[in-house]
Amino acid sequence: MNNPAQSRQYPPRQQGGRGGSNNGGKRFDRNQQRGERRPRREEEVVVKVWTPKTQLGKDVKEGKFTDIKDVIRSGSKILEAEITEHLVPDLTTEFVNTGQAKGKFGGGKRKPPKATQKVTKEGSVMSFSMVCISGDKNGVVGLGFGKARENVPARDKAIKKSKQNLILIRRGAGSWGSFGSDPTTIPYAVEGKCGSVKVKLIPAPKGTGLVAEKEVAKMCELAGIKDVWSRTSGTTGNKINLMSATFEALKQLQKVRLTPRVIKNRNIIEGDKLEFESLN
Repeated sequence: MNNPAQSRQYPPRQQGGRGGSNNGGKRFDRNQQRGERRPRREEEVVVKVWTPKTQLGKDVKEGKFTDIKDVIRSGSKILEAEITEHLVPDLTTEFVNTGQAKGKFGGGKRKPPKATQKVTKEGSVMSFSMVCISGDKNGVVGLGFGKARENVPARDKAIKKSKQNLILIRRGAGSWGSFGSDPTTIPYAVEGKCGSVKVKLIPAPKGTGLVAEKEVAKMCELAGIKDVWSRTSGTTGNKINLMSATFEALKQLQKVRLTPRVIKNRNIIEGDKLEFESLN
């Protein structure tokens, strides 16, 4: 009888490949076996169309106001953040490090969101607060505070309010060592207060830089101030009160009554316009 193993015929084994594959020594391609991969679906870009709800917003969209400084000078309150976004699309926004991350022995790193807990009948409820500064580095600056149960809504609230709460400041050459030079500092010393925190801003000569606390210097930089000295007192660890006091000090620049003695040789500018040119 014939052996069945001998009568069975097997196909000849081809050389090369891996595990007896017939790909001629090429690496196994899973995509080739499954076919071409389906291309990823492109996300649709949603373009938001701004529909003004206030009279000021309608005037801005119609072109009656072309500069944010004219809107601030008009005295109208900005109730829509889209007004600022429409007039100043490149407005710079930065967050203040009000919170603190956990670290060994209390040495955590500062971070923008500040987490607080409220004990209720249902348990502890967590909330986050953030402070945002906005400015065009040319005489316009704003401050906003946002609070929510989550981090992202608090951030969006802070950005929105900083774009609504804008002020126009005066700059000049207020230091005795830089009379008549470029308006890189403030024209005179001003002071602001919030809670126990007091912040005093003092004119500095050209080239001094921002000699101030880190967050205070951040606000001065966005306002367009390049040289300034500062003096602080109180619980400056509370960054919310510190920034509110600094913002109040910048507001005082517009409230000081100008006399010929104060104006002389100070090159005072409001926003980006030179004031009292004939008296300089």
